Formats: sequence, structure tokens, C-alpha cells
Amino acid sequence: MMGPNDTAPLLSHLTELRNRLMISVLAILVGFMLCWGFSEEIFAFLIRPLRELMGPNDKMIFTGLHEAFFTYLKVSAFAGFVLASPVVLSQLWLFVAPGLYESEKKSFLPFLLMTPALFFLGASMAYVFVFPMAFKYFLSFATPDIAAMPSISEYVSLIMLLMLSFGLVFEMPLGLLLMIKTGVVTTRTLADKRRYNIVLSFVVAGIITPPDPISQIMLAVPMCLMYEIAIFLGRGIERKREQERSLPTQEAGK
Repeated sequence: MMGPNDTAPLLSHLTELRNRLMISVLAILVGFMLCWGFSEEIFAFLIRPLRELMGPNDKMIFTGLHEAFFTYLKVSAFAGFVLASPVVLSQLWLFVAPGLYESEKKSFLPFLLMTPALFFLGASMAYVFVFPMAFKYFLSFATPDIAAMPSISEYVSLIMLLMLSFGLVFEMPLGLLLMIKTGVVTTRTLADKRRYNIVLSFVVAGIITPPDPISQIMLAVPMCLMYEIAIFLGRGIERKREQERSLPTQEAGK
């Protein structure tokens, strides 16, 4: 039976969690409101890869009276969350850090700091390289009798999905390296499961991306590459760990 001394720490943790969540939600709301004021500019930035491929007289369309409004709402929410992500991550760190040992803090903090940078790198790769190639492929099916008139809501949903997917793919090495550092998996295990990762990468890419070979390959290949990078860097972590373990033995033998 749980006594008063047992419930006090639990209530304290729940109160701390509530406060951190409230700060995170408030940061996201502030980010959303700030981005709402620039929603047209953000939308223009997001459609630039498609606009550069379409003719000067071609325009995007919306078929429902509310579609444009909700599209700007979606764009502002997405950009607001990205803008508030450093605050959200800092609140996560402030909640988790007190329960970690000093060695665990040194292991976890670098991964947390690298998370937004790698996500931004992956999303930027999608915007700069994947979008132009994929959109050019899609527009190639237009004929004199078939005109491309993309819907703004479908377009925004597509690019948000792709940017999110590529951003998460670039987070893969961090997750795997953290698992290697904590001893959950080893690089030998990851290397032995390499062929399964290749198959899984193409299956996931086929599910997430549009049904075209270009975007599927350009998502699956980075997934495989990130997996190999994690194995390469993970071997360095394992070598360092073995050296640290061997030092007490060497000192004891002197």
C-alpha cells in the first residue's frame, strides 16, 4: 500500500511534468501566432520549388471556400512548431536531467542538441533536392489536353509529409548511437541486420512517399546511409568504452 511519503515524489513529478508541458504548449501557441502573421510568405516559400517548374501563367487552386484558410492555418501550425522546437526540447531536458547521473547527462545532452540540427538538415535536403526532381517528374505527365492544376491543401500536405519524413530519417543515427552508447544494441547486431534494414527502408519509403520511383529512392537511400553512419560512429563509441574498461585492469596490474 502506498503511503504519504511514496505519493509525494510522484505528485511532485506529475506537477513538474504538467508545468513543462504547459510551457511547451505555450511556446507552440506563440510560435503559431507569430507564423500566422507571415503565413502568406511561408506559403510562398513552400511552393517555390513547384512554381519554378510551372509556367508563369499557371496557378495553384483551391476547390473549397475554406481550403485556403485551413491551408494557411496548417502552414502556420507546422512553422510554429518548428520555431518552438528549441523550447520544447529544452523543457524535455529540464524534466529528464534531474533524474540522470552525471555520466548519463554527458551522454544524453549532445544527442538532444543535435536533434534540431539534423532534422533541419533532412528537411532542407527534401526542399532543395527532392522536391524539384519529384515535381518535375509529376509535371512531365501533363499534355496539351491535360493541365496540371495542383490543389494547395494537397500540395502542402505532401511537402509537410516529405519534410517530416526526411527530417526523421536524419535523426536515425542519433537514435541508434544512443542505443549503442547505452548498450541496448551493438554494432555487430546492426551489421548483421543490414539486409533487413535495406528492405525495410524501401518499404517505408514506398508507404510514405508518393508513388514515384524518384522520391522513394531519395528517401530510402538516405535511410540506408544513415544506418551505415550509425554503425561506423558506433564502433568508435564501443572502442572508447572498451578502452575505459581496460584502464582499471591495467592500473591494477601495475
